[in-house]
Amino acid sequence: MNGEKTEKKLFEELNFIKKQLGEIKEHMVDIDSLLTAEEKELVCKSFENEAKGKLVPLSRLEEIRLKNI
Repeated sequence: MNGEKTEKKLFEELNFIKKQLGEIKEHMVDIDSLLTAEEKELVCKSFENEAKGKLVPLSRLEEIRLKNI
């Protein structure tokens, strides 16, 4: 009988840990969604370049690449 109580207690503890782990996962920040200072600066410059019309569409880059082959 004592073994059954121990087993039941272990399962209860495991279920509690499993629930806590699920809650932790829900509230974790995805590290890939954070930008470094350098990355943030690059994004800002990209928006500036887009506003100034300095960006080249991918289709144009592909055309240039195909001409140079």
